[in-house]
Amino acid sequence: MTLNIKLSPVVAVLAATTAIPAAAELKYENNSGGYVLLYGQFNPAIISVDDGQETDTRLLDNDLSNSRVGLSLMQPFGQNEFTFRFETALGLPNSSEWNQLGTDFSGWTREDIRHVDFALKGGWGKFSAGQGSMASDGAAETDLSYVGTALYSFTNDENSGFFYRGTDGTLSDITIGDSSSNFDGARRGRVRYDTPDFSGFSASFAYGQNILSSSDDDDYYDVALNYNNTFAGGVEFAASVAYAVRDFDDGSGDREDTIGSASVLLPSGFSFTAAAGTRNNVSGESDPNFWYTKIAYEDNWVSWGKTGIGIDYYDGSDFNTDGSSTESWGIAVVQRIDSINTDAYLKYRNHDFNDGTSFDKNEAWVLGARWKF
Repeated sequence: MTLNIKLSPVVAVLAATTAIPAAAELKYENNSGGYVLLYGQFNPAIISVDDGQETDTRLLDNDLSNSRVGLSLMQPFGQNEFTFRFETALGLPNSSEWNQLGTDFSGWTREDIRHVDFALKGGWGKFSAGQGSMASDGAAETDLSYVGTALYSFTNDENSGFFYRGTDGTLSDITIGDSSSNFDGARRGRVRYDTPDFSGFSASFAYGQNILSSSDDDDYYDVALNYNNTFAGGVEFAASVAYAVRDFDDGSGDREDTIGSASVLLPSGFSFTAAAGTRNNVSGESDPNFWYTKIAYEDNWVSWGKTGIGIDYYDGSDFNTDGSSTESWGIAVVQRIDSINTDAYLKYRNHDFNDGTSFDKNEAWVLGARWKF
């Protein structure tokens, strides 16, 4: 086994997250009830990936929740609220941009812009326009567990670009990212409407295009139904279902995703989370599906803050090729450090893919810290 360790300049960021105390909120309030808020986060992680024969270890920005900065504005407008949000990733060397062949760090590009979003909210609901979340964004990732900071239904954040290695030592052309997904919705340049909350239920509708990519002229539209409530005795429950369509500009047809997730958090600290989804591709492509489950527990074991632990399992079928199977399981612990507004985490993830070829399992260890301001 070969061990290759490389550390990037992100190490300075990691040092900062452990040395800087929790800052006061960077918020300016005006005399008419409005405000402007500056916010952001850094999420560096030491990531080690073992493809069965070689191990590569680097310090990178964790794509699970990448480092970013944003500006939020709110201003009352009659009985309504007008809001504006700008948010962008920082373009640091990212965990999605490396594999056994090296790195392909792109730096900051316009595709790192996450939100340029205008919205008007009132008793009638909320209307949004601009770059932001489609209705199905988050529908596969409803998760009330505290360990969800590091362990959730999308299992490829640390090593999506890594190739499976055959047991004969050769690299395949199939990546971890090719072999699984939770089909969760994306951010697009879109118009979106959210209904008011009715006894915990709400619905969303959106239509958009990928305005940040010059090579994507497809149309996207989706609808989602969400539920969130706390019952007598302190039991929390949340669930989402969504249907999303990508209409390809070349006339080849539509891709349809149906996804859903649910999570319950008990007063004892135990939580249970599940997700599932199917994808109907255009003719000639496989139609993959998946299901996911997790059990977790959280408590205040130390004076620093809350601790969460969990274990999960992912099962997928027909990814990349018809008849293939994907299995992944992970275990993680997340520790809150209230004094510096940071979540520190340690995670292990195991991936196994079978399409009739004999591949080694792919394993990843992640040690990281997400500091918010």
